[in-house]
Amino acid sequence: MTLSEKTVIITGASRGIGAATARHFAEAGARVVLAARGATAIEAIADEINAAGGRALAVPCDVADWASVSALVARTREAFATVDVLINNAGVIEPIARLDESDPAEWGKVVDINLKGVYHGIRAALPVMLGQGGGTIINISSGAATGALEGWSHYCATKAAVLSLTRCTDTEYRDHGIRVMGLSPGTVATEMQVQIKASGVNPVSQLDFSVHIPPEYVAKGLAFLCTPGGDAFLGTDFSLKTEEGRRLAGLPSA
Repeated sequence: MTLSEKTVIITGASRGIGAATARHFAEAGARVVLAARGATAIEAIADEINAAGGRALAVPCDVADWASVSALVARTREAFATVDVLINNAGVIEPIARLDESDPAEWGKVVDINLKGVYHGIRAALPVMLGQGGGTIINISSGAATGALEGWSHYCATKAAVLSLTRCTDTEYRDHGIRVMGLSPGTVATEMQVQIKASGVNPVSQLDFSVHIPPEYVAKGLAFLCTPGGDAFLGTDFSLKTEEGRRLAGLPSA
């Protein structure tokens, strides 16, 4: 699949990985739909893409709310007719805290965004993709999906659940033309790493900001997964932390 003339929904598109992905996919000829709670930010990025000759639409959306995500998909179909790619990128890590100090309400909000938000995206996009004969769903994953880190119980638990959701969706819909996989980027130079650094909790917070990959690398990894080469990773996570992963995505060695 080439990205030209394909419709791509990107959640969490107001900054970081989401914003970089919207720009990269638009440059590749895709029609991009930027979704995030911050309307002003996504509208500015969409205006930038459109001014450069691309096609972009900004749709304010709270992924934790099913009605909001359902409306996002409906608005996308109104504008561009199809939903060819869904990138479930929206996610949060704050507040970072050990379990005995965690706030149950805030812990639950992370579940609503990181896990239920991904489910909402999949649930809203699947009927459209099935009706058009296929589509690609990529969930942003993490090494936290299979590892435990101090202060990250909410993040580790939700990313583990998202990996399981990736596997379940693949099991149910691969034979119906739905390509679903995760992308585990490693540490990325975004606002999330600023928050992690400020927490001072666990070894990740001790990393120098210069060691994190730029979000543009992740965008290239996502574009690779939209090609036939991504089929080798259906139902699992593709990692940019390995030399093979970087090579496949056309990125420099670590």
